[in-house]
Amino acid sequence: MAESNKSPTLAALFALALAAPPALAAEVRLSAPGASDGLRDALRASALSLEAAEGADASAQDILAAARADYARLIGALYARGYYAPIIRIRLDGREATEISPLSLPDRISRVEIDIETGRPFAFSTAQIAPLARGTELPEGFAPGKRARSTAIRDAATAGVTGWRATGHAKARVGEQRITAHHPGATLDARLGLVPGPVVQFGDLVIAGRTAVRPERLRAIAGLPTGKRFDPEALERSADRLRRTGAFRSISLAEAETLDPDGRMDITLNVTDDKPRRLGFGAELSSLEGVALSAFWLHRNLMGGAERLRFDAAISGIGGTEGGGEDYRLALRLDRPAFIGPDTGLFALAAIERLDEPDSRENTARFGIGLTRTLSKRLAGEAALLFSYSDVRDGLGSRSMTHAMLPVSATRDDRDNLLNPTGGSYLGLGVMPFLALGGEAESGARLTADARLYRGMGERVVLAGRLQFGSILGAGAEGVPPALLFFSGGGGTVRGQPYQSLAVDLPGGERIGGRSFVGLSAEARVAVRGSIGLVAFADAGFVGAESWLGEGDWHSGAGLGLRYDTGIGPIRVDIAAPVGGGTGDGVQIYIGIGQAF
Repeated sequence: MAESNKSPTLAALFALALAAPPALAAEVRLSAPGASDGLRDALRASALSLEAAEGADASAQDILAAARADYARLIGALYARGYYAPIIRIRLDGREATEISPLSLPDRISRVEIDIETGRPFAFSTAQIAPLARGTELPEGFAPGKRARSTAIRDAATAGVTGWRATGHAKARVGEQRITAHHPGATLDARLGLVPGPVVQFGDLVIAGRTAVRPERLRAIAGLPTGKRFDPEALERSADRLRRTGAFRSISLAEAETLDPDGRMDITLNVTDDKPRRLGFGAELSSLEGVALSAFWLHRNLMGGAERLRFDAAISGIGGTEGGGEDYRLALRLDRPAFIGPDTGLFALAAIERLDEPDSRENTARFGIGLTRTLSKRLAGEAALLFSYSDVRDGLGSRSMTHAMLPVSATRDDRDNLLNPTGGSYLGLGVMPFLALGGEAESGARLTADARLYRGMGERVVLAGRLQFGSILGAGAEGVPPALLFFSGGGGTVRGQPYQSLAVDLPGGERIGGRSFVGLSAEARVAVRGSIGLVAFADAGFVGAESWLGEGDWHSGAGLGLRYDTGIGPIRVDIAAPVGGGTGDGVQIYIGIGQAF
């Protein structure tokens, strides 16, 4: 029996493979004499053959396929900038790519060269599109004498069709197109004809695909105005209503290709359900306030109607050094969308809290029902009827109180990013009348406001500012739960000052919350490199004993922060110290997720 000789042979082959030199990337070059830096960058980005050749593992077949497709891509990039007489040469090892047969390729390609003669830029001699719906605004670049960019023609066609669709002509389209290039004069004659089509009414909402949400609830939430004149904004509002439920991973509303005999157009809804349950956690750290932990459990479709049930639990003040102890909160909220029409939802809530603050102890239970109303994409409101019981011990003694509360709030939010805004603004206004029902409660009202503004200064700097205001009207501090009074100091108000360090002083060294509050914050956020950013900030706060600004005290703090952008929001580390006021000293550290405001 012959002895096997495979093992030494395999070992030798393996050693040779390890010793073999790695494959070398091909040499690449793009030449476009007279082209601007921006055009040259656009051409290089369009030339996928260069990208393929720079990869050490690219095959000759890959490079040739990319090079042959590059002719069309490069022409598209040139047309987009108004060059309609280019000469493009793509050579692979000195041979024009169009002349190389895929059946006779060499083993590897070592050099890719692209030479482009752009020619003169063309200008529009004629730029016409008709008929146009009233109020249609064409792009500024689509006009005689302007650079004849193909993108301007495309944008003009889109604007024309969009204008007709906005007036109910859902099937508007581009009809006749006459685009002629005159090479001697480097001009382009562009004439587009639009076909508006008939005025269309919304038809039925047709449910496609599989979803755990009942069809009648999908139609109620979407609120498609069946029988009304077609409006693309109404269609987008229907999609937004479905997105706001949080029950769906994806939403698609497709217009039917043909109209029914009555001129109505059905809309097909296709949704993909998100996972019905979700569990989340959060944590924040302050050097003086300690650790705050939170968690929630969420059900997105509790009863088949996109009802949203959420349980929240939180513990804060763990390991804090500023007096008081741990605070506990357990809450639940059930939301049902489209309770009264598609834009008004119903919610019910209940919560119990134990607050062990530096100057008060409070046990509270509340429950109630309310309505939410979406007025536009950026404007929303909420109103509720709540019943609250509080057992309180603070500088004014021990007491209990029962209130009926009617909190009403409105928000306008046009920030470009909720966790890391670089532009836009936020305004939140709230008024909460409360009626004494028992104990030592008093009747009155609580007013609050929160305004934030964000402005980008170039590509790297964002300036952010915040103004907070609060006031208790009608009731004295002894007839209101301490949680409704106002304190200042800590991560949510004045960084650098100890948590709730500014309050109203009482005889004997006791303190209570104020009946008026003002908070001011300013930040300069600077992107340094990649995901890293730096922040300089300053905060100030005022707390007064009366309902309106008058007798009271100010304090302030300032510091520097580090931000690391995770893609879903920045990780925040702030270091701050007192600047004004007599409520604290030393350095404080704050760690959390998302910007401070």
